[in-house]
Amino acid sequence: MHGVPFTPDLEPTRLLTAYANGIFPMDVDGELCWFSPDPRAILPLDAFHVPRTLRQVVRQGRFEIRVDGDFAAVILACAERPIEQTWISEEIVAAYTRLHELGFAHSVEAWRDGELAGGLYGVALGGAFFGESMFHRRRDASKAALVALVERMKARGFSLLDVQWPTPHLRRFGVIEVPRREYLRRLRAALLLKCDFRAI
Repeated sequence: MHGVPFTPDLEPTRLLTAYANGIFPMDVDGELCWFSPDPRAILPLDAFHVPRTLRQVVRQGRFEIRVDGDFAAVILACAERPIEQTWISEEIVAAYTRLHELGFAHSVEAWRDGELAGGLYGVALGGAFFGESMFHRRRDASKAALVALVERMKARGFSLLDVQWPTPHLRRFGVIEVPRREYLRRLRAALLLKCDFRAI
């Protein structure tokens, strides 16, 4: 994983401009860096695969799904990893919390028995959603949140779900890798769409 170090300036306009150009920040060993992977991992919405056991979990309504119910709790939970494994620094938390307050960063949450069981957060621009991180405290909670995210994106006309890098966990859902040039083409098309992630 290689990125370009930069001065810690994560004000909203800079961040949103970066996303619109296929770039995102991460904290690596205490240093903020810009990343633009090649190839780039995306989850095609029309090829989203939900494993049979997870479909049962969703049908049973095992989790209550909320959107932007507690963004702060989600991003802090995503950051709760050993220091050498997390890229979500205090600066990252503050920057994305500000984006959330401005209506660009969102969380999809799975609740159980009144407690936050898992979820994810990311940034929405036009018809693109840039998934940043996910966590779970109960089995299948983050997966249920991912299913809810994809359903929400489809219902509101989104076209691009960016997951940055592939993982074995995400590949089970249909994640593919595309060259940066192809990713940027899809991103430009998605940014032309007028989608509202918060629309009911």
